[in-house]
Amino acid sequence: MTQQFHAPDSGTLEPVVEEEENAGAFSFRDLARVDEALTMSSRETGLWFTLYVGDLGSDTRRTAESLHARSGADPAHSVLVALSPGQRVLEIVTGSAAARRLPDRACALAVLSMTSRLGSGDLVGAIVNGLRQLSDAAGHPSHRRH
Repeated sequence: MTQQFHAPDSGTLEPVVEEEENAGAFSFRDLARVDEALTMSSRETGLWFTLYVGDLGSDTRRTAESLHARSGADPAHSVLVALSPGQRVLEIVTGSAAARRLPDRACALAVLSMTSRLGSGDLVGAIVNGLRQLSDAAGHPSHRRH
């Protein structure tokens, strides 16, 4: 299964499915929940959140960084959550501006929270809660102290 999602300015979810036989991995309800979480995270923080679900290859970090760079938005203000359930790997990549608002500790806490839910088989819940946690940590741009 290889799917990439992002919350475009229109607020609708645009999945990119590279392997058609696995396109049904998420139900319509699941897609709606993920869409809402991505949209709210982006709106609340002013950052561009992208989700990738699929195989990340042998060098998972490098693949995630490459996906982040090609996310379609300003990479400095982007956050990629890359999840490969088959490999049991979760990567969070932040751009330079996003990293100032989402330090490694905040990302590590989100990963810990997500892996707990993934361990119980709740893929969508892990994604939604992870995005919420990242959004809460980043805060609203007008409420941030510089």
